[in-house]
Amino acid sequence: MKARLVGFVCVVSLWLTSCVGGGYSMTGGDVGAAETISVAIFPNYSDYVNPQLSQAFTDQLRQLFVQQTPLTLVSSGGDLHFEGSIIGYEISAKAATNAETTAQNRLTISVNVIFTNELDTDKSFEQVFSRFRDFPADQDFSAVESQLVTEINRELSENIFNRALVNW
Repeated sequence: MKARLVGFVCVVSLWLTSCVGGGYSMTGGDVGAAETISVAIFPNYSDYVNPQLSQAFTDQLRQLFVQQTPLTLVSSGGDLHFEGSIIGYEISAKAATNAETTAQNRLTISVNVIFTNELDTDKSFEQVFSRFRDFPADQDFSAVESQLVTEINRELSENIFNRALVNW
């Protein structure tokens, strides 16, 4: 009798989870009735051009949505669509020392994002997202650039994800 009850509870639980699955991702992002997503290449229009940045950022954004939602990635015309451009890639001095030299530098990346929700246009937006990372001024930028860009791209993608699906 106890085994039958446990089996029944398991079957009902599985049935309920399959019914509820709908439009929510495991991260709390609401995809609504959307089934597809498209992310156009984000060209780099900043004054300083990192040749890998455009593809790396676009890939990171695509990967986040594919991994964190039930959406299917399509090349164009998705229910949810992202496009835009990289508008800033800047290195600036962050902290000065007593000897009037810089102790920290800052890499800032800014991206203009145009999000279109074809199923609910009220959720569409255009917004600039910026993130930065500081690094020691005595460190060769080319030695840390790849790691900094990877970290910033991840944060930018998470911010964009949250704005589009979590409504932060």
